[in-house]
Amino acid sequence: MASKEVILIASGDLRLSANRMCWPAQKAMEQKVTAAIRKEGCKVRRGHPYKKAERHGFIASQKEGMEIFRDIPNDAPLIVAEAVWQFSHHVLPGLTTHKGPILTVANWNGQWPGLVGMLNLNGSLTKAGVDYSTLWSLNFTDGFFKRGLREWLDTGRVTHDTSHVRDLRNYRLPDRNRTVGESLAADLQNEKAIMGVFDEGCMGMFNAIIPDHLLNPTGLFKERLSQSALFAEMQAVSDKEALAVRSWLERKGLTFDVGKKPKTELTDDQILWQCKMYIAAIRIADDYGCDTIGIQYQQGLNATCPASDLVEGILNNVDRPPVKSREGDRVLYKGNALPHFNEVDECAGLDALITNRVWRSLRQPPETTLHDVRWGEHYKGRGVNDYVWVFLISGGAPPAHYIGGYAGTTSYRQVPMYFPFGGGTCAGISKPGEIVWSRVFVEDDELHMDIGRGKVAKLPDDETQKRLNATTPVWPIMHGITYGVSRDQMMARQKANHIQVAYARTADAANRCLAAKAAMAQALGIDVHLCGTKNGVTD
Repeated sequence: MASKEVILIASGDLRLSANRMCWPAQKAMEQKVTAAIRKEGCKVRRGHPYKKAERHGFIASQKEGMEIFRDIPNDAPLIVAEAVWQFSHHVLPGLTTHKGPILTVANWNGQWPGLVGMLNLNGSLTKAGVDYSTLWSLNFTDGFFKRGLREWLDTGRVTHDTSHVRDLRNYRLPDRNRTVGESLAADLQNEKAIMGVFDEGCMGMFNAIIPDHLLNPTGLFKERLSQSALFAEMQAVSDKEALAVRSWLERKGLTFDVGKKPKTELTDDQILWQCKMYIAAIRIADDYGCDTIGIQYQQGLNATCPASDLVEGILNNVDRPPVKSREGDRVLYKGNALPHFNEVDECAGLDALITNRVWRSLRQPPETTLHDVRWGEHYKGRGVNDYVWVFLISGGAPPAHYIGGYAGTTSYRQVPMYFPFGGGTCAGISKPGEIVWSRVFVEDDELHMDIGRGKVAKLPDDETQKRLNATTPVWPIMHGITYGVSRDQMMARQKANHIQVAYARTADAANRCLAAKAAMAQALGIDVHLCGTKNGVTD
């Protein structure tokens, strides 16, 4: 393979504004990757041109991707290089039939979510049964990257250390926790539950769609809803009801960062419509008996109304503004969170429902959310000397996760590049504490779950701000440490752009939650893998 020509392609966003804004970072990254390949004695050819009229060189649609792959030799060594968020379905059709070796590559940089985009593509390829290898690098001159690249050029594969992953079937769970999990699984399968899906398939995330024949045996069934119905229901919510939601949030201490320019600032009108969306989502969920819901928002609602992120964060909070039925005779989901899976990631939705039931059973705080595995750096100082991840979801996590709760929550205007109609985030800095992290994914037409323990570190304010500035400052951040899982082990294994997290009050409680959650998932037919250390199990 070393004597062959390597073809490089880049999947991009569907939104022209994002592709234009992010192109310089992609171009700089490709130059470094190309230089590294040439140093190994290989030629590099870009598989598609820079588009002068559009001012970027990304594959920007599924149709365009199909056309480009018709001209790529089927056996060619192929690199998918990503410095930005990308829509996997732009390239997935071509990759599913490509016979040559495939390597996905991302730059270790938080500016644009290239690592997130690559992990989504990796998860989508895994679900599709496509063989691929993957690499990442800060500057593409380090030994880790050069060794991996050389191995791929020589053999068509890259091997990584995944010794941190162990099959749950080789371990014995504590009897008390196993009984809790198995009992909850039996309840779910016997009584069944409903997942409300407001338009399936967000932003090309093929990996985030669970086929019904895999989901239904767990006891969870999809109610396929339309975002147009959500928008219609928003019109039926009165201004008075919406303003009452805002007033409740402000009394709790949530700060709205309000301005007067709707194109770049959060306005009162945007907040009003987000509060209407919150009420509308809960009422529709009640109509259909949903136990968990996911709003896609992108693409569709983003061309219609303000963002859903404030709604998503508040729904995942137990303490949230009360919503009455249309008749006013019932408070809906009283005293409970309505677990919401952002970006309609159904794998996260199943995970969130399991988490909610286990944590409530064990009397632990049930607020849960997904985050992007965005980036990270080693940090040393103030009692921390570890690799600290930047877990960062695109706008909304529950205020119960933040330092100060609602008082530590700020709603900023969403990024104009992605969100033309604005809307506020539900942002804060996640509080220090013990967590359980996990990910449900599809591989070999089976459901899998990776699960492990970790903690959230408290970093100095200036370090937190540095990390926010290096990523997306208006989004919520979690300083995550994964016990017994290194940066490269996590990247090698992670089959999705998202990771699910939930707090426990103590380390012992986190171990009990992990064991019960693993038991419940296993009893539901999910293949469970323990990752790292402090797993709450016995050999």
